[in-house]
Amino acid sequence: MKQKLVQGNLKDTSRPQAKDFALDCSVAGYDYELPPELIAQNPAVPRDSSRLLVVDSPTTGIEAASLHHIFHDLPGLLRSGDLLIMNNTRVIPARLYGHKSTGAKIQVLLLEERQHNCWLALVKPGKSFKQGAKIIFEPRQLGIRDYKDSSPVPSPQLTATVLETDAATGGRLLQFDVPEGKTLVQLLEVFGEVPLPPYITASKAADEQYQTVYAKQPGAIAAPTAGLHFTPELLQKLRDRKINQAFVTLHVGVGTFRPVEVEDVTTHQMHEEWIEVPAATVEQIRATKAAGGRIIAVGTTAVRALEGAAQSGNLQPFCGKTDLFIYPGYQWRVVDGLITNFHLPRSSLLMLVSALIGRQRLLNIYNEAIASGYRFYSFGDAMLILPSAVGVRS
Repeated sequence: MKQKLVQGNLKDTSRPQAKDFALDCSVAGYDYELPPELIAQNPAVPRDSSRLLVVDSPTTGIEAASLHHIFHDLPGLLRSGDLLIMNNTRVIPARLYGHKSTGAKIQVLLLEERQHNCWLALVKPGKSFKQGAKIIFEPRQLGIRDYKDSSPVPSPQLTATVLETDAATGGRLLQFDVPEGKTLVQLLEVFGEVPLPPYITASKAADEQYQTVYAKQPGAIAAPTAGLHFTPELLQKLRDRKINQAFVTLHVGVGTFRPVEVEDVTTHQMHEEWIEVPAATVEQIRATKAAGGRIIAVGTTAVRALEGAAQSGNLQPFCGKTDLFIYPGYQWRVVDGLITNFHLPRSSLLMLVSALIGRQRLLNIYNEAIASGYRFYSFGDAMLILPSAVGVRS
């Protein structure tokens, strides 16, 4: 009887049903109310002591409730032969503080390097920063806490000149005057600080708590937060159970965290982000699928890297930029399951997860998480969507 019930509720959740299509395409359909006290200000200690909401069947969020676990239970929730795909990007100290020649204070958030020591950046306040304007930067000590109380670190002076305005982001293209033999990335360790999202306002976290334990490739301006729950010990327990791990890189940028600002989500244009899906990871994925294993993406950024590298129809090694936007109706090519945090309303990340299990169903699960006191956003708890929960996809 149970088998009949489950099969009777299987749906192609990668396609919106006709009655829900209008809301699936409307940014208002991705709204929900979150009590402010559920916005996590600090990470769980230890990392894998965070809570884990498990979506394990096609009826979860429709007829059945989610399962409540702790993240360190993960090895028992996956199967031998599964493959976890992790984003090994590392957050750079991308936030800089400086001033104009008039003394007016300026805050800069680096987005990406366009040419050698020439970076696209968000400048605040930015209205008066036109072509030719100069910024003089002030050195900071390392650490994302109490930067105003830090003592200056002896360092070469750092300045930048505004080259032009970027229409797509509203940012500025800044040419940095870097001492000979140095790169801006090297100087960021003195001048920059690791940027936390604006909704984290009272954090006591150290820099490394906003990095995954496997962070390796510098270039992100925000952490791939689903990976923050892993510890070296948990990774080893997973390997001991033959749950394998492979890596991709997506340097998290403005495309990931900027809100969707158009009413019709199908017209939203994602900003490009740099990805690398190496040949070794592609081979591991192919071997896993051939052996009947499942591909579990750790975070929405890993999803975008994998699916972005498969836009030709088949997954191929890839190094470059993607502007892939995933929302309900997307035809999945690589990912079978997902580990993810709880995302902001009206965000492209919420739309991506909705493409996997359905928008209204996801909102039902979010309501359950809120009622159960789960912590949300970057330092919050996690959700595991198992392949058995996704349903049948053609």
